[in-house]
Amino acid sequence: MATIKSINPATNIEIESYELHSDSEVNDILDKCQEEYNAFRKTSFAHRSTLMLRAADILEERKQRYAETMTYEMGKTYSSAIGEVEKCAWVCRYYAEKAEEFLSDEIVETEATKSMICYRPMGVVLAVMPWNYPFWQVFRFAAPALMAGNVGILKHASNVPQSALNIEEVFRDAGFPEYAFKTLLIGSKQVNAIIDNPIIKAATLTGSEYAGAAVAARCGEKIKKTVLELGGSDPYIVLEDADLDLAAEQCAKSRLLNTGQSCIGAKRFIVIEEVYDAFLSRFTDKMATAKMGDPMHDVEMGPMARHDLRDEVHQQVLDSLKAGAELHLGGRIPDGDGAYYPATILINVKPGMPAYDDEIFGPVASVIKVKDEAEAIKVANDSSFGLGGCVFTKDIERGERIAKDELEVGCAFVNQFVKSDPRLPFGGTKISGYGRELSYYGIREFVNIKTLYIK
Repeated sequence: MATIKSINPATNIEIESYELHSDSEVNDILDKCQEEYNAFRKTSFAHRSTLMLRAADILEERKQRYAETMTYEMGKTYSSAIGEVEKCAWVCRYYAEKAEEFLSDEIVETEATKSMICYRPMGVVLAVMPWNYPFWQVFRFAAPALMAGNVGILKHASNVPQSALNIEEVFRDAGFPEYAFKTLLIGSKQVNAIIDNPIIKAATLTGSEYAGAAVAARCGEKIKKTVLELGGSDPYIVLEDADLDLAAEQCAKSRLLNTGQSCIGAKRFIVIEEVYDAFLSRFTDKMATAKMGDPMHDVEMGPMARHDLRDEVHQQVLDSLKAGAELHLGGRIPDGDGAYYPATILINVKPGMPAYDDEIFGPVASVIKVKDEAEAIKVANDSSFGLGGCVFTKDIERGERIAKDELEVGCAFVNQFVKSDPRLPFGGTKISGYGRELSYYGIREFVNIKTLYIK
């Protein structure tokens, strides 16, 4: 029987292994999810809200256990894992309180006796989720999907099976029907058959561009809706009038968030030449003094999630150096069994290098010198990605103008590193994906927006 394994990346020791669901087991689960949807879709918002609020309570009651699971399973620092569980509780409460308002009927004045827009659930929705935020990525899909009356099927990343099962446990223990949310322990080769099943009405994926393209293509063949949140190479512009201490602090914090394994983590730091040296000095100090070590301890960086991912990041660094970039900090794999990689800064980064063109999913920063604001904007947008971006300036009107009108991204921030918030829509443009999660936009992605016309 094929298995998937949970391995501690800090020690390279296997924690647990799980048997994969067979194709027949998957089909049986899907059949039962469809049966559940037929009943669950008719429940009231008040009923679903009660269950979702209980899910939030369970998350907070068990946050230490769930945080430990994430830390041991993918190397996330324990303190950030605690914060992740708490954020999941927040999104559950947000949609428990807001779903009915967001999906209430909207009267539209026409020549009809009555005309309106109604929002009704779509059915069973497949979620293909990544390992880097093993709880948050799932809950930001599941909370609105379930509150809308849909049923969720989770295919999680193969290195976080314990987290996947813990999430199913939360919803089950909160009182949701057993098949309102189910985890499938399957490999990626089984995904196409699930998409092909007529029970699946839509799919959402957070992950790589390759995985997103594959799922979107298969769903396209079957005329099924998708929402994709893919990679990012987020530009952070530091203008000549920026508060450099603030900029250095925020830039380092964003680049080292989750040991650099964040789609919306800052990747490219585009600095006006007159403050380049001063910023680089401050930024280097922040990066160099970040503690790396056992993620259960008080550190800012744990190991990367897997050894192969660490090795891939290192190869991107080596390829960039070979192409002419300069190593300013870090860039060397430390001794030991864990999948650790140090905070790294590359300078003299140019087009044609992985550090410029690609997403480096680890604690590696590309610092790029530019002449002025116009060149900074040009370099920021010179990317196939478009997830997030940030501008640092003391002139708030200037920052707002650049963020709102110039940056080709889905999430533009000023003087604050990019982060998601249940109250605001989240998603990207270009190859960073399409569709939106969170806010009222997120809950309306997987509903039938129905026109009702009565004469």
